[in-house]
Amino acid sequence: MTDHSEPTYLHTMNPLTRFSDRVGDYVKYRPSYPAAAIDIILEGLAALPSQLLAVDIGAGTGISSRLLAERGVNVIAIEPNAAMREAAEPLSGLEFRDGTAEVTKLPNASVDLVTCFQAFHWFKSELSLLEFRRILKPSGRLAVVWNNRDENDELTAEYCRLVRAASNNHPAESRMESVEPLVATQHFVNHREYTFVYRQELDLTGLIGRAMSVSYLPREDLVYEQVVSDLQQLYQRFCDERGFVYLVYRTSVHLAEPSNE
Repeated sequence: MTDHSEPTYLHTMNPLTRFSDRVGDYVKYRPSYPAAAIDIILEGLAALPSQLLAVDIGAGTGISSRLLAERGVNVIAIEPNAAMREAAEPLSGLEFRDGTAEVTKLPNASVDLVTCFQAFHWFKSELSLLEFRRILKPSGRLAVVWNNRDENDELTAEYCRLVRAASNNHPAESRMESVEPLVATQHFVNHREYTFVYRQELDLTGLIGRAMSVSYLPREDLVYEQVVSDLQQLYQRFCDERGFVYLVYRTSVHLAEPSNE
């Protein structure tokens, strides 16, 4: 078993290409985010949604970018993985660009909102936060969001146990420690956190696909076969009369504003 007693920095683990072989499952089976999370991100910003420019960093295939664009926000989705960008569905008001959290290639003080959904733990935190402050207007806002699996729910707890075992306790499983740089940084002030409950409805194919969308789960050999077998058993234990199971998440939204330093 891998020893994770020493901290492992996820930005060293090839984050720019590690999802390339997961794109199909990612598009189909990754969870969305509750409407209340989008509400709180936009609440109190200085302009109407149609007058806002948001930059969604590490946008993947655009799950979160579309949620913002559907509210009327103009969105630039920054995603370094070409396979992810190519899999994204086009939507009015949404533009995909190549770039990284550390180098967005955007002008100074040019955007109203920077968002990072399920991605901040893969970034070089200090460089990224400096870049976010650079591109944000003084009246702008940073939103860092995670869907954290709720292990108070029995099915979700069992799913988490299976994922941790199959991934050999990959360090990304404790990614919430990654919010500490945002709390500690001098580049942003007025940090606050909001939590919302979200349920993802999945059939058997969806449950397996959700697991396989995780970049650090093996997709071949005996480990893969064991994961699929375990997930099939889990599904049989918990599926309802409609043939669905429900993963439960606590969606954590961290908001902050750029400092004047």
